[in-house]
Amino acid sequence: MIKYYTRACNFIYGSRAKFLLKKREAYSLCGQKNIAFNYIEIISRENNQVKSKLVHIKDIKNLRKSEKTKIKKDIGKITSKRKNFLYKVNFSEPSIMGILNQTPDSFSDGGKYNTKKKSFEHISKMIKYGAKIIDVGGESTRPGSKTINPKIEWQRIKFVIKNFKKKYKNVCLSIDTRKSELMVKSINYDIDLINDVSGFKFDKQSLSKLKEFKIPKVLHHMQGTPNTMQKDPKYRNVLLDIYDFFEESIKNRFFDKKVIIDPGIGFGKSLKHNLTLISKISLFHSLGLPILIGTSKKRFISQLSGKHDSIDRIGGTLASVLFLLSQGVQIFRVHNVKEVKQGILVFKEILHNS
Repeated sequence: MIKYYTRACNFIYGSRAKFLLKKREAYSLCGQKNIAFNYIEIISRENNQVKSKLVHIKDIKNLRKSEKTKIKKDIGKITSKRKNFLYKVNFSEPSIMGILNQTPDSFSDGGKYNTKKKSFEHISKMIKYGAKIIDVGGESTRPGSKTINPKIEWQRIKFVIKNFKKKYKNVCLSIDTRKSELMVKSINYDIDLINDVSGFKFDKQSLSKLKEFKIPKVLHHMQGTPNTMQKDPKYRNVLLDIYDFFEESIKNRFFDKKVIIDPGIGFGKSLKHNLTLISKISLFHSLGLPILIGTSKKRFISQLSGKHDSIDRIGGTLASVLFLLSQGVQIFRVHNVKEVKQGILVFKEILHNS
């Protein structure tokens, strides 16, 4: 059986996008007026054979019936405006998720913000600099890291979780955890989003325990566990395998559509896998859901920049964020909020005035 996938491509921006949309010579991306596309890549997979072709939107009518039905359905999802189901976040605009690691061993900033005072000083700065979401985590998921006891994890994050909404009532709060015990505890303190890097597979009770709350979730992809994920990861086709994982999960495991998808850059992926996912990210728009990406300070930046690598990797982070922004990605999970926000503001204006 042949399975078809639809990727929007050949994006047009600003006044040119509006002009082509008005003339019906392009489709809007996610219901936006400033980003349009007039070509699609149709990818087909049958067993282990993958084929691809570029098709102008005016030629979709000439496709075989078996292709056309699926492609038209996908285009409906690609062009539809995303529903704003996440607290104080508008999916029509790029949003920044600021990272707060409450761990002694995270790859970037372990131990840096672990005191009560330092954690809230950092939160305040990230919000001031433009973060719409604050993602709080108490367990490192860097390559090679081990699972920690839920009690230790809760001990690390409980002060921030318990006190966040007292001070930042109008800011979206996310918890980064794989454990249902912490998810449910945090819901009692009005968190707005659950970000589980295991795709809600580490703790088999997670989704059943969350069913009554209908809280938005990040569906993240990871191959293996943090301890094993970078030990020679393999896929038949990384792009299509992860798409299939999202599609199957949304259909069979999630009870509502308050889902944000994250392909998990660096989580069980080689350099080639990461580059494929970033460069072809627009495929995931055909799932009809908002997309979150975390490229901040990741190892692929060092692998690509070689002797030009730096401690903060701001240049590489920003380069990837701006490319992903041009592909319609809605949320960026980053450490350096101020610099990324500045880059987004400048890049967006240039793009939209083109």
